[in-house]
Amino acid sequence: MVSPAGSPRTIGLLGGMSAESSIEYERLINAEVRRVLGGSHSASLLVRSYDFGVIEELQSRGAWQEAGVLLAGDARQLQAAGAELIVLCTNTMHRVAPAIEAAIEVPFLHLADTTAAAVRAAGLRHVGLLGTRFTMEGAFYRDRLADGGVTTLVPDEPDRSLVHDVIYDELVQGIVEPTSRARVVAVIERLAARGAEGIIAGCTEIELLVTADDVSLPYFPTTRLHALAAARWALGEAAGPGPAEGGIMDVSRTQGG
Repeated sequence: MVSPAGSPRTIGLLGGMSAESSIEYERLINAEVRRVLGGSHSASLLVRSYDFGVIEELQSRGAWQEAGVLLAGDARQLQAAGAELIVLCTNTMHRVAPAIEAAIEVPFLHLADTTAAAVRAAGLRHVGLLGTRFTMEGAFYRDRLADGGVTTLVPDEPDRSLVHDVIYDELVQGIVEPTSRARVVAVIERLAARGAEGIIAGCTEIELLVTADDVSLPYFPTTRLHALAAARWALGEAAGPGPAEGGIMDVSRTQGG
């Protein structure tokens, strides 16, 4: 619970994957703590921010075990420095979440769990998933969502390549192009035509490009859901979907952004 002095519990962030999304995590967590506690309060954060070029190189050569060792070691360091919760600020790198969870004694807030909880709270079960190729094609993320009662559709080719390339060639570099927004929205429309009831923005950069205002389906921006769940945990609240979101399509327009 919140300390007698009124300070929130300390969150350890594994970030920088990319820096663009990590900035959003810190902004959202701090804004939610300030909203709840008022005054000059902000979050208590310990941050390990990586050079994403190093992480991307590990991804590109499939060195997931090496990446897991790296992130797990730094999660232990965050715990040793006083972190009471570990948050991995990326969807794709949740592929190595088991290595992180095995390395620490404090809780680990899994991004797919907070997302599945929001989808269920909206009364949905079958949603489209956008993300990097690793997230869309790998079982690690879709299976975790399935464990949470959510089944997923992913784009067909060439739409998967389109989304992946927009993420790595533009969004992680801070480039937000209206033409790319229109192309990704068209991918979402094709998923809707295949039966998707909602859309998971399963890459922390996608919601920098596409918001709930751009789509007709319920929209689940994973960065915001994850960050607000972490903030609620730090404030002593449950980490599932709360009143601020309700787990519905307009979560990207809630307090804090």
